[in-house]
Amino acid sequence: MAWDTARTKQLLLDAAVEEFAEFGPEGARVARVATRAGVNKERIYQYFGSKEKLFVAVQESELQKIAAAVPLTAEQAQDLGDYAGRVFDYHRAHPHFVRLLAWEGLQYQDRVVAESARTGHYDEKIAAVARAQKSGALNDEVGAGQLMHAVIALTASWFTLPQLASMLMPAVAGAGPEAQRESLVTLVRRLTA
Repeated sequence: MAWDTARTKQLLLDAAVEEFAEFGPEGARVARVATRAGVNKERIYQYFGSKEKLFVAVQESELQKIAAAVPLTAEQAQDLGDYAGRVFDYHRAHPHFVRLLAWEGLQYQDRVVAESARTGHYDEKIAAVARAQKSGALNDEVGAGQLMHAVIALTASWFTLPQLASMLMPAVAGAGPEAQRESLVTLVRRLTA
């Protein structure tokens, strides 16, 4: 029987997502990834080269998934509240993604995984926001990059800083995810109007 390399790589990536989200790049263990995947840990080194390269592969894969699931066209940028709501929904359905980004920020401060590709991706989002600002659909008092950063930070904070939401907005935080989403959408719409 032939070895299914693609399937094995995917099993390892799927297991690594959970491992890295839970323990971060430094705390993750290749032995646990292999066990979760049901694959010999030597395959990790064969396919990815190292634990760090496996983390890079996980980040790249997960970034591609969110980019495909939550696009931001020039037309969609006219309602950044809706975009924030869609990103919130994605994070709620895929809580590991925000954790991976948080771990990356904490442990890889001096380097960014797939920086060139990600910068290009964000440049497209910034251009879409700038077009919406130019058309008058969005407030142009702040730069498009700053605005995009604010929307991403506000959205991610519901998942990375829930304790602050509980202290600052206990009624909203305690009302559950739908109320949190609505609060976010309303806030972003007010900030960008």
